[in-house]
Amino acid sequence: MTAPILVTGGTGTLGRRIVPLLRDAGCDLRILSRHDRKSGDGVEYATGDLVKNEGVEAAVTGAETVIHLAGGPKGDEIAARNLVAAASRASVSHLVFISVVNADRIPIGYYRQKIASEKIIADSGVPYTILRAAQFHELVAKVGSVLARLPLVPIPGRIRLQSVDSRDVAERMVELALGAPAGLVRDLVGPQVIGAGELIRGYLSAAGKRRLTMPMPLPGKIGRLYRDGANLALDGADVGHRTWTDFIDEQVRTTTADGGIKAAYR
Repeated sequence: MTAPILVTGGTGTLGRRIVPLLRDAGCDLRILSRHDRKSGDGVEYATGDLVKNEGVEAAVTGAETVIHLAGGPKGDEIAARNLVAAASRASVSHLVFISVVNADRIPIGYYRQKIASEKIIADSGVPYTILRAAQFHELVAKVGSVLARLPLVPIPGRIRLQSVDSRDVAERMVELALGAPAGLVRDLVGPQVIGAGELIRGYLSAAGKRRLTMPMPLPGKIGRLYRDGANLALDGADVGHRTWTDFIDEQVRTTTADGGIKAAYR
């Protein structure tokens, strides 16, 4: 029996894409979850909490590779510190981490935690690989679904995104996890640079939502950075295959039996 690959955040958006790819590659898996789950089909579930540092030591023991996907609005830095401490004691040979493109240029709390986590991993002594990816199409769709509930939808002006399909990110993460530690690798972004207005209107159209829209500039330093493209990786990044249009056609727009349109995301 080979050593299992430990995946944190294995039940999240990206984790649900990565786990079957690793199983198809013949890997035994251990998934760290805060909730008790039944193991089976080559997947072992370990119960624990990275932020509270509960069950982490046991989850890491025996794993040679750790894929760290777990994240949230707060606590990422604490989670990373607890994980790398356990990984170091367990002599883990490869720690793979998902981060965010240009997180070091946008002073948002979540991004600051990602950069802090990157530094903790890089300074830990555990061999590592870090991939920075753009926002997932799923996140854009989620924002669109929230805005679609409003009678008047605000459109951030002059803001562009390079949203990427989580399937492209999953395929790249698996490739990296099965390879040798490579440090900070090239960013991964989507194949299109699209204005926020076009993204939101595309979602509304696909979801069959007719809404009035209103330009609303994003204020302050954050707004200026986004308008200047500080969130974009225009040079030297790897590019995914699946466009935003592909995503909304497949995941948001579905054809009913009578040829009508319904929304898969609501």
